[in-house]
Amino acid sequence: MPLVSLLSDFGVTDTYVGQMKAAILGVAPSATLVDLTHGVPAQDVRAGAFLLWTAVEAFPRGSLHLAIVDPGVGSSRRAVAVRSRRGDLLIGPDNGVLLPALEQLGGLAAAVELTEPAYWGSLRSRTFHGRDLFAPVVGHLAAGVPLERVGQPLEQLDAPFRLPPPTEEGGLLVGEVLHVDTYGNLVTNLPSSQLPARFRVRVGLTVVEGAPHPHYQAVAPGELLALVGSSGLLEISARDGSAASVLGAERGERVHIAPE
Repeated sequence: MPLVSLLSDFGVTDTYVGQMKAAILGVAPSATLVDLTHGVPAQDVRAGAFLLWTAVEAFPRGSLHLAIVDPGVGSSRRAVAVRSRRGDLLIGPDNGVLLPALEQLGGLAAAVELTEPAYWGSLRSRTFHGRDLFAPVVGHLAAGVPLERVGQPLEQLDAPFRLPPPTEEGGLLVGEVLHVDTYGNLVTNLPSSQLPARFRVRVGLTVVEGAPHPHYQAVAPGELLALVGSSGLLEISARDGSAASVLGAERGERVHIAPE
């Protein structure tokens, strides 16, 4: 049975995550569930999309990924399940949260809107589709039900946003901070493939020289550094500290790259 990853903005204070897991396991008791995170900022679809994108490539081909960041729950927004060209299944609301991860896995091979109530749960609230609709469908898919049986086919998904690509200004590469992780590292949208061999980084009025750094201990304690992180994106960090706090930076902060 394939791995099933879970991502949501449910947090860990309430029982929502546990109820969603119970709904999956009630259908597929042998499923292996992997919590990616339930700490996506509340209703922040873009943040959820970015975090899902960073994680899916680490999973085996054919894994299932359930992503619930769903401010439109109960509205006319579609509930969908999609197959990537790599063979993975992604399930969630059709609000953009699945798209970057889907592209990371090779793009769209097939998609359905979840219109078959036979694969939903016995509870039918309008405010908790994570438990009552998405989770039971994931259980059935994990147990081997074909994608085509759980809903009506779709040609494409809605794309209300895209993660912003880097740009150029005056011949120099400019990116932005997409995510601030738990350590205060500033994760940018600048992939390693677009970076010069040696460069300096400017964030606000602060310049970090000598990038890319090979590791976090390449500078003295408290100093800033810039390296390519595990997602293949440039990150600005502070040794033994928080770059976000040192720089007073947050998501959306512009990051300028200049060759050395």
